Amino acid sequence: MSWMSGVVLYCSIWAIVFFMVLPHGIVSQHEAGEIEPGTPASAPTEAMVGRKMAITTAIAAIIFAAVWAVIHFHIVTLDDIPFLTPPSGGRGYWQS
Repeated sequence: MSWMSGVVLYCSIWAIVFFMVLPHGIVSQHEAGEIEPGTPASAPTEAMVGRKMAITTAIAAIIFAAVWAVIHFHIVTLDDIPFLTPPSGGRGYWQS
């Protein structure tokens, strides 16, 4: 894997993890009973985005390290996944 592929893979993993971490710990203004004028009641009281970015970075680094190890050391290849390899000795559904 080239370094640019690694950067793209890490950023993709980071974005997915960020959207998974983002809703955790949110308290809406309605739940807190402190609705600011001009904002919807469902708006968060404190988003804690910096903290969630730090958590996301740590989780994404762990996931990226595992994916990198699988790719770099050829732990699993596409030949190891049975439904991706054509059947031997016969015609597959993709052949006419």
